[in-house]
Amino acid sequence: MKVDLADRVALVTGAARGIGRAIADLLGANGAHVVYTDVDEAALASITGADTRCLDVTDVDGTQQTVDAIIADHGRIDILVNNAGVNTADHRVPIDEFPKAEWDRLLAVDLDGPYHVSKAVIPSMRTQQYGRIINISSIAGLVPLRLQSAFVAAKAGVVNLTKSMAIELGSAGILVNAVAPGSTLTDGTRQLFYGDDGMFRESMQELLAHIPLGRPGDVEEIAHAVLFLAAPESSYVNGHVLVVDGGWTAGYVRNF
Repeated sequence: MKVDLADRVALVTGAARGIGRAIADLLGANGAHVVYTDVDEAALASITGADTRCLDVTDVDGTQQTVDAIIADHGRIDILVNNAGVNTADHRVPIDEFPKAEWDRLLAVDLDGPYHVSKAVIPSMRTQQYGRIINISSIAGLVPLRLQSAFVAAKAGVVNLTKSMAIELGSAGILVNAVAPGSTLTDGTRQLFYGDDGMFRESMQELLAHIPLGRPGDVEEIAHAVLFLAAPESSYVNGHVLVVDGGWTAGYVRNF
């Protein structure tokens, strides 16, 4: 898919690696000037020839300062991708055992983060009467997963935050949509999927059995969904959650 994003300025959070990096790279390949932001300065430093800025989406004042600096440098922000997110592999426990500090950490990044960055960016989008905001949710925000209560709550919040923003901002020319990835293969999840023998772990084979395509997604497939929503041709798509999950949430796959 090739679209014309020439002269558009895009801000992508959590862009140093994984899905965020793929999104930022693809938007740039289609003509946008992309600002790669991430809390990990070392990872950002490895991205050569790009506009990179350190951004902690939980820091309200720092977020506003970064957004103001981008607008001062480039005159506008046309596309915002709220991708920064965290999960936990150490606390897969029932809600009554879930640590409060970990709950706060996940919601601060995964739900408060999109609110903070959007709130900082929206005034300039209102002024220019144009904007595309794309929030990265998860299928966990649509179909709850057990032992992941904080992540599920945050991503469900992102789904309805997206829809609320869409109905509030549409009249200002700002379209707000979300992408809900399913299981996606990244550097961070690769070791969860594959054993030392290079084969899918048994636990992952059970998971993949519920996906009609029989495999995890890759980051480029998620990025192309974002590109579609950022494209000029998607000018009548607003308040939508685009699921990219290989058919996982389409229905229950089983042999009766």
